[in-house]
Amino acid sequence: MFETKRNNRTILKNKLANRERVFGGWVSYREPAIAETFAKAGFDFIAIDMEHTTINTDEANRIITGVQSEGVTCLPRPVSHNNDFIKPMLEAGADGMIIPMINTQAEVEEQIRLQKFPPLGQRSYGLNRAHGYGFDFKPYIDTWNDSSIFIIQVESITAVENIEQLLKVPGLDAVMVGPYDISGSLGVPGETNHSKVREAARRVVEECALAGISCMTQIADVQKETIEDAFEQGYTSIILSSDLFILWKWAENTKLLMGELR
Repeated sequence: MFETKRNNRTILKNKLANRERVFGGWVSYREPAIAETFAKAGFDFIAIDMEHTTINTDEANRIITGVQSEGVTCLPRPVSHNNDFIKPMLEAGADGMIIPMINTQAEVEEQIRLQKFPPLGQRSYGLNRAHGYGFDFKPYIDTWNDSSIFIIQVESITAVENIEQLLKVPGLDAVMVGPYDISGSLGVPGETNHSKVREAARRVVEECALAGISCMTQIADVQKETIEDAFEQGYTSIILSSDLFILWKWAENTKLLMGELR
């Protein structure tokens, strides 16, 4: 099982490094069966949103286990940059992390310190599911730095302005643009297609291309046209909606349909 998980991480890491097209799924509900269902769809990875949900570490642990049982990498997004949230997910066997609201180079460097083992970082050594409860300890610590996935989210105009510095930190695998929070920082909250937001995103996309770093975004309304538009904008990786968005839109459309038929 260890070799399978490491190989899956390495495959994803290489795709990101080569700026190949990568597709991710996103889960906001704590039920592992939802994540397992998504994992069967052929995503390159499944992300767990712990920032804007009530998913706790124990629930995320079960989601990670379920996703990896389907041969798919799993990347939690913690509620903060604090190691109190990051370490438990890594010990639970997460394949890496998506860190929200990164604004400075120092914050990127701090995440490398927390997530990577010496000499690259200062992650402490221990035994848990990640290490096969001891059976995989040596191969895990020997290969983690090279195989683990580290993605940051650029979600403010400050981060956009600092993008060149953010990209200079070794160990960064991808940048995810957060248009909703960027729109808020630009004074047009929710207007993700506003010219100011698209211009900010364009700068991030261009700098990632120059640095050879994969650039990611999320599409709420998954249609072939919206996906093609994202690729045309220069994104190389896309998260295709989420369980929450899918259920919301189904419920919204069903509500309208019932209203028409009553």
